Amino acid sequence: MRDFFIRSFEMLVNVIVVLMVVFWVIAVIGTLIGPAGAMGVPKGVAFVGALVGGGIYVVLMAGLLYMGLGIYQNTKRTADALEARTGV
Repeated sequence: MRDFFIRSFEMLVNVIVVLMVVFWVIAVIGTLIGPAGAMGVPKGVAFVGALVGGGIYVVLMAGLLYMGLGIYQNTKRTADALEARTGV
């Protein structure tokens, strides 16, 4: 049962990362076709800000999510290896 929840969480993380990328692309496109930003920010500045800032955010959040899954997988492999070595 535990493996079911871990696999489900891995699929959920994949879906979340794909949605983050999709919404980031929509936000970047929205800065180009929408009106000038609040307080007179030019479209070019808003576009670069959304492109760079959103890209950094997506990479950082996706990296943290996948790092958490990687830590779990490494811990599981280490426990299995120690179990096999001790013959328990």
